[in-house]
Amino acid sequence: MGLRRIAGLAGGGIALVMLLGGCTVDDAFHFGWPKGGITPQSQRMYDLWIGSVVAAFVVGILVWGLIFWCIVRYRKKGDALPPQTRYNAPMEVLYSVLPFLIVAVLFYYTAIAQTYVNKIDPNPAVTVEVVAFKWNWQFRYLGQNGPDGQPVDTIGSTDYVPVLVVPVGKTIEFKQVSKDVIHSFWVPELLFKRDQIPGVTNKFQVKVEKTGAFVGRCAELCGTYHSMMNFELRAVTPENYEKFLAAKKAGKSTPEALEAAGEAPIAVTTDPFKTKRDARTTS
Repeated sequence: MGLRRIAGLAGGGIALVMLLGGCTVDDAFHFGWPKGGITPQSQRMYDLWIGSVVAAFVVGILVWGLIFWCIVRYRKKGDALPPQTRYNAPMEVLYSVLPFLIVAVLFYYTAIAQTYVNKIDPNPAVTVEVVAFKWNWQFRYLGQNGPDGQPVDTIGSTDYVPVLVVPVGKTIEFKQVSKDVIHSFWVPELLFKRDQIPGVTNKFQVKVEKTGAFVGRCAELCGTYHSMMNFELRAVTPENYEKFLAAKKAGKSTPEALEAAGEAPIAVTTDPFKTKRDARTTS
């Protein structure tokens, strides 16, 4: 029996070392939460996750501690039958109340984080209508009209990955609509995604805190070319954003407007590629 226990502990130790071998110390302390959030909303969700994991560790340590204490304290010492008791009222009350308190606290902080993430400012600095269709994206900058009197926009095509340009440090509202089936707007660095449903207008707001180019994808299986339904979120300084809008209002294309703002004219995180959609068929 002793050899079996030793072998089991050794096997468990080897498995644990192999599991943790692919993680850095920094990764380990994120407890599985994705790194790289670029909004206050993502940070709030990260804080909730870490708090929940810490609470789980505390409860786990307490439970395992009690289990091992009982194993040692009440281990078999002879053939005599231990004293039998019917119930322990204080202990049973504790077992009933404590889990309720733990769930109530987690629910409270989850509700606070959810309310913060879903909070809508009535006067966002930027409003972008995100139009999803099979199998690409159109981004319309509401309130920013071009020469034709319509909101300036960027639309993807077979060989063009659309670039969604937003300013950092400003409240941005995304209004989501779908022209056909259910799609889902997802930028991994936002640590947030929301479906776009035909006949329904969803919306959410974020404030991007870091400049850069971030890949965006459709996260809902929407048909044959779902995997190619990409876009790029380009977060720029407010000054460059104004230059971009001015160029768009003057009738320039999105690549030309990006160049006018000192930015790369095409997507840099999802490079344009030949999809050859007309040559492909479903099986």
